Amino acid sequence: MLNSKNYTVWAIHIRVILNVHQVWDVIDSGATDPKKNNIAIKVFFQAIPKDLILQVGTMETTKEIWEAIKTRHVGADRVKEAQIQTLMTEFDNLKMKETSTIEDFASQLLSISSKSYSLGEKLSETKLVKKFLASLPRKFIHNVASIKQVLDHKTVGFEDVVGRLKAYE
Repeated sequence: MLNSKNYTVWAIHIRVILNVHQVWDVIDSGATDPKKNNIAIKVFFQAIPKDLILQVGTMETTKEIWEAIKTRHVGADRVKEAQIQTLMTEFDNLKMKETSTIEDFASQLLSISSKSYSLGEKLSETKLVKKFLASLPRKFIHNVASIKQVLDHKTVGFEDVVGRLKAYE
């Protein structure tokens, strides 16, 4: 259920559900198939609170509903840019604490990446890998050095690097 704090996860979840029902195209391309539109609206109405149903219930297409919900939760372009800038600052300043685990730190990075993606700013895998390796505490210095020697940080996947360091941890 959508609430004021979970839009990013909700949007990913709804996109998957609409894909499973093979109706995402009514939002993505603006297709006008009435049957698909009704299925998608039903999915929305099951996943949004009653007060929001009252606000979007008169809209004709699923695409209109999607955009209205997105605008309400993501905001106008200026707000969106400010949110992206805040996330990028958080990303740049993030360092793993000595007491944190590799899993916790990787989750923090992926959370920022997911939020920025929902705002239209995709963080590349390479950028995530570089940030991850550069932000680890000193106790991982030998592991980072060996990873950099053995793997090409431009092509290695984030999950691969995280997995290697979790194995050491």
